[in-house]
Amino acid sequence: MAEHSAPPIDQLSAVALNDDVSTYKSLKAEFSDRVPIRTIVCRPDGGSGLAGHKVRVGGWVKTGRKADKDAFAFLELNDGSCPQNLQVIIEAAVADLGQIVPTGTCVVVDGVFKLPPPDKHQKIELRAEAVVHVGPVDPARYPLPKTKLTLEFLRDFVHLRPRTNTISAVARIRNALAYATHTFFNKHGFLYIHTPIVTTSDCEGAGEMFQVTTLLSEAERLEKELIKNPPPSEAEVDEARKIVKEKGEAVSNLKASKASKQEIGASVSELKKAKENVARLEERAKLKPGIPEKDGKVDYGRDFFARQAFLTVSGQLQVETYACALSSVYTFGPTFRAENSHTSRHLAEFWMVEPEIAFADLQDDMNCAEAYVRFLCQWLLDNCLDDMKFMADKYDRTCIDRLKLVSSTPFVRTSYTEAIEILEEAIKKGKEFENKVEWGIDLASEHERYLTEVVFKKPVIVYNYPKGIKAFYMRLNDDSKTVAAMDVLVPKVGELIGGSQREERFEVIRDRIKEVGLPLEPYEWYLDLRRYGTVKHSGFGLGFERMLLFATGIDNIRDVIPFPRYPGRADL
Repeated sequence: MAEHSAPPIDQLSAVALNDDVSTYKSLKAEFSDRVPIRTIVCRPDGGSGLAGHKVRVGGWVKTGRKADKDAFAFLELNDGSCPQNLQVIIEAAVADLGQIVPTGTCVVVDGVFKLPPPDKHQKIELRAEAVVHVGPVDPARYPLPKTKLTLEFLRDFVHLRPRTNTISAVARIRNALAYATHTFFNKHGFLYIHTPIVTTSDCEGAGEMFQVTTLLSEAERLEKELIKNPPPSEAEVDEARKIVKEKGEAVSNLKASKASKQEIGASVSELKKAKENVARLEERAKLKPGIPEKDGKVDYGRDFFARQAFLTVSGQLQVETYACALSSVYTFGPTFRAENSHTSRHLAEFWMVEPEIAFADLQDDMNCAEAYVRFLCQWLLDNCLDDMKFMADKYDRTCIDRLKLVSSTPFVRTSYTEAIEILEEAIKKGKEFENKVEWGIDLASEHERYLTEVVFKKPVIVYNYPKGIKAFYMRLNDDSKTVAAMDVLVPKVGELIGGSQREERFEVIRDRIKEVGLPLEPYEWYLDLRRYGTVKHSGFGLGFERMLLFATGIDNIRDVIPFPRYPGRADL
C-alpha cells in the first residue's frame, strides 16, 4: 500500500471550489472523504453538469491502460455504488502509471471534472491532479483478471468475487429487495421479530437439520484430559475410602474419650477433607472417553442445552407466538437444511421472509403474498433499474419484462385439484413431463413452470393441497383430505412462496402431530397457543434467494447469496 500526501477534503472543498462548496458537500459521502461514483454518473445529465468541479473519488480499477507512449493512463474506476464506471485520466507526472493500471488496484484520486470529446460514450471524466492512495496489485498473482470469468469459477474466490460486475450487481439488487421487504411490512403495520437460529423444534418435520452440540468437542477435550491425567484405579479409590473409615473411627474414639473440642474439631476437619477427596476420586473414576450415553442412547441431558438442539429450518413456529399477541409480525433471517443436494436450486444456508398474521384466513394470506411479491418487483423497477438492465444485457433479456408483468398483473388463483386436471389434460394432448402427474403428488418444478409460463403466462397461486404432502400445522379443510395451504408460483423459478392458514383447533393439531409421527413433548409450547386464547391466523415463507433468481435471471442459487454453503463447501 502506498500513501501520498494530500490536503484533507474539507480544505480541498473550501479552497478549490470556492462558491461551489455546497455542491461538493451535497455529493460527498457522509462518512468518508470521497464522492461516491453513483452520485456522479447516475445524475440525469450523466455528470456533465459537474464539469470544472474538483472532487476526490476512490475505487478499484476495472481496466487500466497506458497511452501516448506512457505519457498518461486511462482508468475505469468503480467503487461498488453503481454498475457504471468513472473514467479517470492520470498523467505520468502525477503517479507511477505502472503501479495504478493493473485490474484490482485501489486508488483514491483528487481531480477536476472535464467534459470528454463529443464522440465518447461517457458524459464526464476526471483529470487527476493528485493520487492520494494506491492499494497495489500484483497482476501475476491476482486471481480475477479482466477477462470474462464464469460464475462457477468465481465460487472459488468468494472473498474477491464482489469486485466483479455481476456479483456487485447481485449485491445491490439483494440489498434493494431486503430494504423493500422491511418497507412493505412496516408500511402495513407488521413488527419485525428476531426468531432464534438455534431451535429444539423441527418446523418441517423432515429431519434434515444441522445439529448443534458440544458433546463432540467435550468428548475430545475429555479424551485428552484422561490421557494427560488418567482416572484413579479401583485400588486408589478403595484406599481413599479406607482412609475415610479410619478418620471416622478416630473422631468416634475422641468423642468417646471425651477429648477436647479443639482435638475433636481438628479430627472432624480431617475427616471432611478425606470424604471430599473420595468424592473427587469417585467422580473422576466414572469418566470415560467418548460420547456420554444413557440407556444405550446419546445422553443429551449432558449437552450444552440439556436436550437436542438444531439450526432452524424456519422461524415460523416461533414467530407465531408473537402473532398470537401482536397480531401482524414477520421474521427475516437465515435458515438451514442439511440436505445433501448439489442442484442449482438448493443451499444448506438460505434466507427466508416469514410474515404471520392473526385474524387472517387463507384468502387474506394469498392477498398479502401477492401484494408483497408485486411490491418487490415494482421496487426493483423503480430503484434498481440500472442493475436490472445489466442483468438483462448479460444474463436474461426477459428479466425486466418479467418484473413488469408480475408487478402489474393480478395473479391467477386455482385449486390444487384444478391444477392437476390442467396438467392431466396437457398430457392427453401430447405434453410429456419427467415427473408423474396424479392427485396427491407434490408438484415438481416442471409442473409449476408449465402452469406459469405456458398455461397462464403469469404468476399462479395454487391452494388447497393434499394434507399428506404438507406440514402438520396447516389447517385441515372440511373434506379432511386437503389443507388450507397455498403456493405462489412464478415464471423462471416455479414456487416462490409457500404458506397456509394455520391449524388453530387444539384437538385437530394435536392429532395431526401424532399422525405425522412427531413427539408431542417438543411442541407443547406450540399447543399452548391453541390451549390459551387460540386465534385464526395465517402466514407464508418467501425464499429470498429464489426471489433473486426470479428477478435477475441467474440460473444457480449459489451465485445470488454472498457466501454460499452447500455440501462440501463452507468458505470463509
